[in-house]
Amino acid sequence: MNGWLIFAGVFAIFFATHSVPVRPPVKRRLIAYIGPKGFTVAYSGLSLVMLALLIWASRQAPVVLLWGEAPWHRHVTWVGMLCVCLIVAVTIGRPNPFSFGGMNSNSFDPENSGIVGYLRHPLLGALALWGGLHVLVNGDLAQVLLFGTLSFFALAGHRIVDMRKKRLLGLEHWTRLLSQTKKHRRLQLPTRRAALRLSAGVPST
Repeated sequence: MNGWLIFAGVFAIFFATHSVPVRPPVKRRLIAYIGPKGFTVAYSGLSLVMLALLIWASRQAPVVLLWGEAPWHRHVTWVGMLCVCLIVAVTIGRPNPFSFGGMNSNSFDPENSGIVGYLRHPLLGALALWGGLHVLVNGDLAQVLLFGTLSFFALAGHRIVDMRKKRLLGLEHWTRLLSQTKKHRRLQLPTRRAALRLSAGVPST
């Protein structure tokens, strides 16, 4: 029982540290003290630390096996994780006014939107896929709760971020920009810069 209490407690702290700092009044005060870049670095670092702590806490809970690992699970996971790495590789640093984490969003070109034309929230999509894949290969109850919850909230985050961005950009501007982005999305050969990002996203063996 103590293992489940530790897991539940760390889970609660995990969500508190992710939700409280980004609340508009709190975020404004933090940015006033440490600046936008400082906030991004601090929030990212805190998120990684809490994720590592949450994974550790999940291993303290008693093992309750819901399903065993099948031979095909690993093959699906390898292919899926390759997709996750590639999505992250082509997303980092790309302007994206629709989602969080987009750099230089003012320079976003809806006629050359890249992955944003297909995935409005590519990082959240990658996180949801990552969580779902880990649910598949980890049939233990604690791991299912951990990765399943992370995947669910990543999917729910699409709607939350959309609502926030509509307020910031204005509904009319957000809708027009999204319409232009969808209108001009197309498959195209990657640029040299995109090719380098893709090669960086392929895990080495």
